[in-house]
Amino acid sequence: MSLSKNLITCLCLAVVLMNSSAEAGFQTFVTNPTGSFDGKPVSARADLTTSANQITLVLYNTIVDPEAVIQNLSAFSFTISTGQTVGSLFSSSGKERTVYENKTFSDGGVVSTGWALSSSGGGLLLNGLDGAAEVPAYTIIGNPNGGTNTYLNANKSIAGNKPHNPFLHGPVTFTLNVLGVTEDSQIDSATFSFGTAAGNDVAGLLVGGGPTAVPEPASMAVWGSVLAVGAFARRRRRSIAA
Repeated sequence: MSLSKNLITCLCLAVVLMNSSAEAGFQTFVTNPTGSFDGKPVSARADLTTSANQITLVLYNTIVDPEAVIQNLSAFSFTISTGQTVGSLFSSSGKERTVYENKTFSDGGVVSTGWALSSSGGGLLLNGLDGAAEVPAYTIIGNPNGGTNTYLNANKSIAGNKPHNPFLHGPVTFTLNVLGVTEDSQIDSATFSFGTAAGNDVAGLLVGGGPTAVPEPASMAVWGSVLAVGAFARRRRRSIAA
């Protein structure tokens, strides 16, 4: 069999493998730009990936140099087009960040968030306040002041507040097992919650027009192999021609 026929065979096999491999649906939600509580702005982003019986959620607090703990992200809820209201939290992780009284900070290791998953409003709720004390730690804090690399604006609810410290600093990742979810499942609505008490909610706005299919690692590896075979074939042809 000639090299060109080998290449065609490899390409055909790759197409079959890529079509049969799993895909994932990807959506991003952000807070309304005008969201605020007690006159303090709030801002956050959520990236959600749906695949077979699983949802991966990555949360970011995008406010810079927050003043008060009410600006920290503490819960996230969403509804799914395929109707699931029950799931389990397989894993969660985020980096610890402690803010000191002098407004400097230090980062610890990556830890489990301690957040809980429950049914809520016809969907699912990830809650950092669930079963927590009135002053819970492990809310998600935004970035420090870009000029000083400190939390220059922070008041005593953040800086040196032992009950609230340590915080989590994004990206904070959650893996949910949700039976019946597929790569075609869409996140229909999302709500971000802030502070250390329930009810400080901001509706999420979907970025773009809908879910975007993204290849999973197996598909990407197959495509990489196709490209490598093609490159080898081109070099071989040039070598023979010379």
